[in-house]
Amino acid sequence: MNHPPKTRLEDLGDFTTTTRVIPISLMAIAIGVIGAFVAWLLLKLIGLFTNLFYFHRIDFTFASPADNHLGIYAIAVPVIGSLIVGVMARYGSERIRGHGIPEAIESILMNGSRVSPRLAILKPLSAAISIGSGGPFGAEGPIIMTGGAIGSMISQFFHFTSTERRTLLVAGAAAGMSATFAAPVSAVLIGVELLLFEWRPRSAIPVALASATACVIRGYLFGLGPLFPVPPHPAFIGVFGICGCVFAGLAAGAFSALLTVGVYAAEDLFQKLPIHWMWWPAIGGVFVGLGGLIFPQALGVGYDTIGKLIGGNATLAIIAGVLLVKSVIWMISLGSGTSGGVLAPLLMMGAALGGLESFFLPQFGAGFWPLVGMGAILGGTMRSPFTGIIFALELTHDVNMLLPLLVACFAAHLFTVLTLKRSILTEKISRRGYHMSREYATDPLEILFVKEVMRTNIVVLPGDGKLEEAYHLVRSSKRPKGQQLFPVLGSGNELVGVVTRSQLIQLHEQKADKAHAIRLMEIATPKPEVAFVDEPLRAVIDRMAESGFTRFPVLDPKDGNTIAGMVALSDLLHARTRNLEDEHVRERVLRIRMPFGLRKKGTRDRDGLNV
Repeated sequence: MNHPPKTRLEDLGDFTTTTRVIPISLMAIAIGVIGAFVAWLLLKLIGLFTNLFYFHRIDFTFASPADNHLGIYAIAVPVIGSLIVGVMARYGSERIRGHGIPEAIESILMNGSRVSPRLAILKPLSAAISIGSGGPFGAEGPIIMTGGAIGSMISQFFHFTSTERRTLLVAGAAAGMSATFAAPVSAVLIGVELLLFEWRPRSAIPVALASATACVIRGYLFGLGPLFPVPPHPAFIGVFGICGCVFAGLAAGAFSALLTVGVYAAEDLFQKLPIHWMWWPAIGGVFVGLGGLIFPQALGVGYDTIGKLIGGNATLAIIAGVLLVKSVIWMISLGSGTSGGVLAPLLMMGAALGGLESFFLPQFGAGFWPLVGMGAILGGTMRSPFTGIIFALELTHDVNMLLPLLVACFAAHLFTVLTLKRSILTEKISRRGYHMSREYATDPLEILFVKEVMRTNIVVLPGDGKLEEAYHLVRSSKRPKGQQLFPVLGSGNELVGVVTRSQLIQLHEQKADKAHAIRLMEIATPKPEVAFVDEPLRAVIDRMAESGFTRFPVLDPKDGNTIAGMVALSDLLHARTRNLEDEHVRERVLRIRMPFGLRKKGTRDRDGLNV
């Protein structure tokens, strides 16, 4: 009899990766090269549109909208750019709206990691127009979505699974971010914390190779060095410094919650407008233009302003302008549904918050608290603390900031996970009617074996037995409660088939006059699906899903594949029960017992002895 292949205990390992990862990795490297050039192209487009909108010249050099001399007419520029984006979204692709990462998540979770080729063109173009016309966004979100679209598009030309397409989509997204910020490790982390929804070598290796490749290519396209160099900070900041980091982290968490609520409050207000959503970005553009008139540094990506804040060279006016003007127009504009990223604005607002804190927290060098705030607000707003930590380190190359960032980022993360159900990224997914979980834990089905949950008190039937005898047996009280499937054994106690209780009853009703002559071997279903005692439960439940059967005989390969018991879908719930007990059952394992002479007179321990 041919049984399904089993996963032997000696064949199990820490990981399930196969050689399939090699061709996927090679393709990811190619996507990394393409992703780097896509990032370069988008940054050049942003420079072109900035020069066209604000300086009326054709130039691809990166320029700051804050340096324009349009005066009051500068208010119209974001309106015009946003109107163009609205038209592109309505008649091109609605998926260009937003900051890119939620759209990438939705493509992964709901669309089988399939992204339309149209999006690979319209997303970077719309983002370049939006940012180039003064939109207070970063380029990284659109680059992540565009890189992901290219990775997905390439993978769709091959016979890949949805999981493999997801890996290449995330590889393209990580490549785009790595090339933009020269932050290859952060790009991998954001893939793990936000996009992959797993931590397995089969996906992490290709994504890491794509990110590393893009960073190498970046060195030729943009040059080397940290994006925001800072003077070295002290390696030890003492107890008061750590307490300050806790305060800064909690403050960043509160600010993160405020920003998240503000963005979706703005979106809700736009939803109430009696006009088509195509016009919403233009209305948001009015506020952007007014904000730019008040505080010109609020316009565009603002890398130069971030550099001043991190370097400790920002004035109080710049700090106030970022916290009050930049944050408000960013929330309104993002809520209007235009195209642009969130990372660069969050970096600027976090650095400004840290700049404000530097006026009253202990001093550890210029830019210390802005850098802490920058990392913490990423950890809080995006619920990605590891990304916030490493991202801040890669942007500055200041390794001494590792401990302060660790404390601040997780303090911010603590605040937001306790106060908000979802992050600024996943709230949009929720509003589209989906739910996602970002908690990762070992599945008990992976580590428990069939022998730990199977039933051993079962009834087996002889192949030479008669239908009449089996019928009376399964209808009697001798049948173990709940057993609905009965293994049928041959002369050597080998499994030759199975019959169900309903099958026996139905056949007996149909052929009652011949039931005493019909052998069970003749009516048993041959070559049944089986499980093995030393298989992990995950393999069994996967087999149940593939076959459609929910009850298997269990064989013992060490004893000549003899019957050892039965396992049903309900038995697999025992694994979940054990997991729930680990989560919810509280017990005191150790007790502190006072010395005999110090015990209170008249008290008794659990055994009834005086203590």
